[in-house]
Amino acid sequence: MKFPRASGILLHPTSLPGEYGIGDLGPKAYEFVDFLVEGKQTYWQVLPLGPTGYGDSPYQCFSAFAGNPLLISPERLVEEGLIDAEILRNRPDFDLHRVDFAAVYDWKNRLLPEAYKNFHATTSVDLRGKFERFAQENAGWLDDYALYKAIKTSQGQKAWYQWPDPLKLHIPATFENETERLYEKIQAERFYQFLFFSQWLELKQYANERGIKIVGDMPIFIALDSADVWCNQEKFKLDDDGSPKVVAGVPPDYFSKTGQLWGNPIYDWDAMQQDAFAWWIERVRHTLRTVDVLRIDHFRGFAASWEVPGGEQTAENGRWVEVPGVELFKTMGRELGDLPFWAEDLGVITPDVEKLRDSFGLPGMRILQFAFGGDSKNHDLPHNYVNNCVAYTGTHDNDTTVGWWLSQAGAGSTRDAADIRREREYCLEYLNSEGDRINWDFIRAVWASVANTAVAPMQDLLGIGTEARMNLPATTSGNWQWRMGEDAITGEITERLKKLTEIYGRTK
Repeated sequence: MKFPRASGILLHPTSLPGEYGIGDLGPKAYEFVDFLVEGKQTYWQVLPLGPTGYGDSPYQCFSAFAGNPLLISPERLVEEGLIDAEILRNRPDFDLHRVDFAAVYDWKNRLLPEAYKNFHATTSVDLRGKFERFAQENAGWLDDYALYKAIKTSQGQKAWYQWPDPLKLHIPATFENETERLYEKIQAERFYQFLFFSQWLELKQYANERGIKIVGDMPIFIALDSADVWCNQEKFKLDDDGSPKVVAGVPPDYFSKTGQLWGNPIYDWDAMQQDAFAWWIERVRHTLRTVDVLRIDHFRGFAASWEVPGGEQTAENGRWVEVPGVELFKTMGRELGDLPFWAEDLGVITPDVEKLRDSFGLPGMRILQFAFGGDSKNHDLPHNYVNNCVAYTGTHDNDTTVGWWLSQAGAGSTRDAADIRREREYCLEYLNSEGDRINWDFIRAVWASVANTAVAPMQDLLGIGTEARMNLPATTSGNWQWRMGEDAITGEITERLKKLTEIYGRTK
């Protein structure tokens, strides 16, 4: 699929401002869309929207299909008569600038059951009809996910591979009993998903009607403790007890000398091929109903995956194993038509990865923060861009541009002091900059480039430092917490973004 010359902003909904502990799908999300419209943008890029598990990472979700209930707007629930406004007035005193996930979980795990109780008592035929229609249309994934979540709660939140064997191994009679015993909990989980997707799709429609497209993000791998792995154990490389034979990661890189050990189970691609990649087709079909464009995370894993033996403490002792990516993407094309994908082709990129990407015409990514560590041939330098690519100042895995500019040796990357000094000098010379507004210098460079698509994280528009970094790869705590201030977006920022977008021909 060919993409027009355009630009957009990367901001996960959890980072939106507001008083309820976490950004959500309420009024502030609509205000952000209005800002994008005023700034002449085309895209709002988000991270995965699934229910987060270990480490609160949106790349480690309990489901590849479900939405994150933490994003449900309490204000919208009041408007719909599902909770009383008094509950919001008695909310905890949340931090306005960081997400305290534990506190938010605790509060919303009291708020949402109240909404379900009131739904149970409602006489609204319209609301009940919408819920029943949603449950029927999404039964293919929703029933399994709701049962998984209900059992997980009844088992003290233990991972599925720690459940008693009849539950872990899908013994039919046991499931009939559990479905009956946990009926109300299962219905509640279905209802929370109904609320999420109702609010999300209304927000998406609002954005689309104003010319803003939503760019989603699809992790290649699935969390071990997820409904997907539990229900499809035969399609992953697992031992009989449910533990992974091999896990995903990447070898030593820019971010870590010992590599990144993600711990996700690896697909049994032979098993996936036996039913023509049915799980993948349904996953992508479902996701494309919720977003307009899909960034494929860790695209190189569709050519070969770095497989690390289960039980290893680092990602160093892995090996590359080929993946039938060509067959998968051909099947997707036949089943789904044009594929509106962006390929996250970062890391160890070999000719087979480039061939896979280019054979399907997918734009890859260029990251300006990576541009100054080599010479003039560095493909992340704007003069080496091609039209069919997505140029970023930085991503959710990078430091903010200001943070990168002020970075110290050993903090956030494997660069030493000499590397950092050399990169700064080259950066100033290349951008013809004094460095005092380095974030806008970066934005101007990618907006001016020949790349069809240019994207900047919201932090770079705001010009803030490492304190606003979203994620530090190879770490498991302190990530995903940044939130934008209530009045962070000024008229000056909006106007500056608008002018750059108009100057460099990225308006619709």
